[in-house]
Order: sequence, then C-alpha cells, then structure tokens
Amino acid sequence: MNSVLYDAPGPRAKQRNIIYSVVFVIAFGLVAWWVYSSLSDKGQLDWEKWKPFFTDSRAWTTYIWPGLENTLKAAAYSMVIALPLGAVLGIARLSDHRSVRIVAGAIVEFFRAIPVLILMLFANEAFSKYSDVSSDDRPMYAVVTGLVLYNASVLAEIVRAGILALPKGQTEAAKAIGLRKGQTMRSVLLPQSVTAMLPAIVSQIVVIVKDTALGGAMLTFSELLSTVSTMSGYYGANVIASFTIVALIYIALNFALTTFASWLERRLRRAKKSTGVVLPPAAVAGTESTGAGGTI
Repeated sequence: MNSVLYDAPGPRAKQRNIIYSVVFVIAFGLVAWWVYSSLSDKGQLDWEKWKPFFTDSRAWTTYIWPGLENTLKAAAYSMVIALPLGAVLGIARLSDHRSVRIVAGAIVEFFRAIPVLILMLFANEAFSKYSDVSSDDRPMYAVVTGLVLYNASVLAEIVRAGILALPKGQTEAAKAIGLRKGQTMRSVLLPQSVTAMLPAIVSQIVVIVKDTALGGAMLTFSELLSTVSTMSGYYGANVIASFTIVALIYIALNFALTTFASWLERRLRRAKKSTGVVLPPAAVAGTESTGAGGTI
C-alpha cells in the first residue's frame, strides 16, 4: 500500500532488507558470543560471583533497597516539583505581556544551558553555607534542586511546543464563543496538548530517574548506582555482577514508566474519540474551509 510519505518496497528493496537483517543478526550474534566468551574466560560468569544476589538477602536489604529507595524519593520529589513548575514557565512564555515572556524566557534559557551536575554542586554549596540543612540530608536536597531547576526548564519548552503545535483554529474558535485567554488555555489548549506532549514528558521523567546517579557520583548521595562501590568494597560482591543487577533495575523502572505512559496515552486518545462530536460531511467541509478546528 502506497501513501504520500511511504512507498511499498519493490522486489530489490525487499531483497536488500532481508540481506541487511541477516547481516545484522549475524553481527549481533558474533558480538554477543565474544562478550560471553570474554566474561566466561575471566571467570565473571561463575556462580560464586552472582550467588550473593540470589542466596543472601543482605545484598538487597542492606545495599540495593536503601539505594533504590533514595533514587525513587529523589526522582519523585523532582517530578512533583518540576512538572507544575515547567507548565507554569511554558505557559508564561506564551503570555501576552512582554515582561512576563522575557522573565520566563530568561529563567528557562539560563537553567537549560547549565549542566545538571553543576546545578547540583552549586545547590550543595548553597545549602551548606546558607541553610540549616543537616549534612545527612544535604545531598538529597542538592540533587532534587538541581534536577528541578534543569528539568523544569526543559519541560517548559515541551509544554510551549505542545501548545504551539495545536491548530490556530482551536484558539480562534474558543475566542468566538467568548472564552478568555485563561479559560482557553485551561479548558481547550492544555487538555488537547497533553496527549501530544506525553511521550516527551515521559522521556524527561526517565532522564530524571537516571540523573539521580550524578548525585551519587559527586555528592555522596546514597542512591542506587552508588551501592555498587559499597557492595564491592564492604560486602565483597563482584563489580560486574553488581553493575548488571543495578542496570536491570534501572531498565525495569524505566520500562514501567514508558509502559504506563503508553497505556495512559491510548486511554486519553480513546476518551477523546468517545467524547467527540460526529459532524455531517457538509459541516466537516465547512469547517475545513474556514480553518476553525473541529473539536474544541
């Protein structure tokens, strides 16, 4: 089946695709076998090196679970603060008032241009000199502050782009029925743009979860990844096995987030379809000719 954007492959293209697929599978198999052989020759796959994670609960209760708990806490706090803050900044960048647009734009561009690790380090120094936060809680505060400042600015651009991506007819139709700009944004534009923004928002949430590891690397924040060094140093666990277990936990967390987001996106799209108004062909044609979007 042909379309404007896609042409069905012909016989030669199909043959090339088959050859490329076979070559890729063979190359991937060879690389996987090389990695497996290298690890096996050096004894990294011996049961003794993986045994602590399957037979001794101390590896989980003493090291992995406390680190995972801190990772989830830092990520959750950052999401709860960064999402609404990013939405406010994104909407402010679309304000009719020039002063509001300039201030919001300066905040977004400033914090988006600074690496999140530098923001964490600055926050840690600020909390140590100008606050009463204890030294035990300071790494958590610094990590959350850095993640909020950086990701809120990124989410602001996601919100702004999602709103601007909507057809202008939506805004014009809302004005035509007497809605003010705040009502238009709250009742018309934001509900429609959320579905389009959801994949990008979830991608940024995944980044938040992974960036908590920066606090463990530079601020002695006892998050999930930092447990590898403590397990290998005090518990005697194998480093490669520890990294593999931690990587699988990160994969499971991020896969759960993306799966939930995909389910939520499908649910929102079905809800919009089920509540949409079915117009007769004449009305549809009239709407297309005037450019005032269909459903508000």
